[in-house]
Parts: sequence; C-alpha cells; structure tokens
Amino acid sequence: MTSEDTQALPRQRKIIHCDCDCFYAAIEMRDDPALVGKPLAVGGASERRGVVATCNYEARRFGIHSAMPTATALRRCPDLIVVPPRMEIYRGVSRQVQRIFADYTPLIEPLSLDEAYLDVSATQAFRGSATLIAQDIRRRVRETLGITLSAGIAPNKFLAKIASDWEKPDGQFVIRPEQIDAFVLQLPVKKLFGVGKVTAARLHTMGVQTCADLREFSEESLLAQFGSFGTRLFQLSRGIDDREVKVERQRKSLSVENTFAHDLADLPACIERLHELHAQMLERWQPLQTRYQVGGTFVKLKFDNFVSTTAEQSADSCELGLFPALMEQAWARHQRPVRLIGVGVRLRPRDERAADQLALPLDADSAP
Repeated sequence: MTSEDTQALPRQRKIIHCDCDCFYAAIEMRDDPALVGKPLAVGGASERRGVVATCNYEARRFGIHSAMPTATALRRCPDLIVVPPRMEIYRGVSRQVQRIFADYTPLIEPLSLDEAYLDVSATQAFRGSATLIAQDIRRRVRETLGITLSAGIAPNKFLAKIASDWEKPDGQFVIRPEQIDAFVLQLPVKKLFGVGKVTAARLHTMGVQTCADLREFSEESLLAQFGSFGTRLFQLSRGIDDREVKVERQRKSLSVENTFAHDLADLPACIERLHELHAQMLERWQPLQTRYQVGGTFVKLKFDNFVSTTAEQSADSCELGLFPALMEQAWARHQRPVRLIGVGVRLRPRDERAADQLALPLDADSAP
C-alpha cells in the first residue's frame, strides 16, 4: 500500500461517551457528607405523587430506579432519604463538566445534564489516546468537582454508550476496532439502541436473545418484520453505527408538566391550572427564542386511570389564549378526573439550514 493509499483511508473514529454517576444524588452527597453511604433519592415528595429523578447505588440495591413513584420507592426502602431536586445547582455543575470536555475537543454532543459524546479522533492531547483522555477527564471531574464519571471508548456512538455502563461507577471500558465483533456477538438484543420492551419481546418470540441470534436473520427478513428499523437492527447486530457526533442537537419541542397531589375533578379545574403552567413554560422558552420559532402548541392530559392523550394544533405563537381550547378537546376524549397536565410548543429552527441536521433516532417502540 502506498502513502497515497494510506492517506485516502478514512480515519478511524474515536468516540468517548461520558456519563456522570448518579449525577443529582452525587452532588447532594458531595454537598452534605452526612448522606454518604445511606440510601438516597432525589425527587418529589410521595404525598404529592412525586417520582424519583435519580438515586444513589445504596438505593439501587433495593430495586429503586429513576421514574419510579416515590411512594413505591419508600415501600421498598423505608429508610430511603428523599431530597428535592436543586436544578440550578445541577445545571451549574453540568456547565463545569462541559468546560472540562471542551479542553480536549470542540466536538461535544450533550445528551442531558450528565452525559455527552466526545469525538476525539483528531485530538492531539495524550498523543491522540482516547483511553488516556478519558482517564484524565475522569480524574479532573473527580478532583475538581467532587463527583465521579464513567466513560466508554469505542469507534462509534452505539458501542461507546454501552461501554460507559460496563464498569460503573467511576470506571471506563474500551472496545477496540478488532474487538467489536466478539463483543457484539454476545450482547443481549435489549442493549441495542432503540430496542425497548416491546421490540425486545418480539425478538424473543423469534428466538433472538443475543446479537449472534439476530445475525441469523437477513436484512430483508428483518425489514419485513420491523419495517425500516429492521435495517438498523441488522447494522447494530454487527456493531455498525455511522452517526457523527453532533455539536448542537435540534430541539423538536418544549413542555412543562405537573402531577397534582389530588386529581382535578373537571374541565374548569384543569383550565384554572393553565396560567401557572404557561408561566413556567414561558420561563423555559425565553432563552430559546433566538434559535427557534413556534410551529405548534399542545396540551397533554393523564387521567386517573393513567390513560394519556394529547391535543395539538399549528400555531406561530405560544400565547396563553391558545391553550384552553386544546384543554377542552383533550379532556372531552375521556371526561375523567385528571392527575397530570402538560403544556408545550412544537419548535422549528429559525435558521432553516439547521433543519438539515440529523434527527435523533427514536426508540422503535415509541415511533409512530
């Protein structure tokens, strides 16, 4: 192979997925050492139908997890300490973590306050070693911020995200290019990006438990079974993921929700709550107005029987007067007491060129 041939070869990507360990809970333990070693959850109060936002590893031993109702968590662990979230504090720490990332690469794709993808393919730090870069990031987060971070290193985003969960907490795991095939073959299909409970159950009925099993099916047969997601399954079962790290993700919507301590009995009671929810939404909308414009409005209701419905319409503003009619439309579908109301807007970028950015893949089970 000539030097010209070598230069023509595409550069192997080096992706790091960084994921802070039990982020909210870790900050609470950092700020109050008396909480260390005790089962701890950050979330809403049980008497207000709160849910767990996150919990520490001591709590997870009792089977507690995020999105679990706080009342259920307390039944599983009566000694559980539940503290309310301090979002401004968490956002501040998240910004500090992001600044550490930026010392190594400008190619950062945040997924949430506590995790992000980093493309370090062209980074010169540590002679381009993604393993050493991840180690240094973890050291700096631990020493300067007092929390821990786990990292996964791989040639693509799919594998890097799986790898970051392999040695949690406060660890890292590397999947090298030559290790991809052996690693993916033994991987349970429920670990594949986009495979939720419904898709996993369908695969299991087909006798598919691992990616090795999945590889027994042709791309055509998977297309017949799962539509376009079949191609994704075919690729992921072979460790293929060509998605680039996107520096800025395009938002599709903005919303706020509230679960009420007592069910709202009727439509007037629901409409009465609109003003407060709308004000909260406007507060979140303010910093986004320079980059996005409103393309629609919607109201989501969850009834006392846990059935949800959403009513929406096209709109170019998010003024309060647009929401009562949507509330009436949504409530009329079931006409039952309401436990949760959400209000929101659909967004589109002001710079239409941004619309060409690759949309984030949906969980196949939630896709229309």
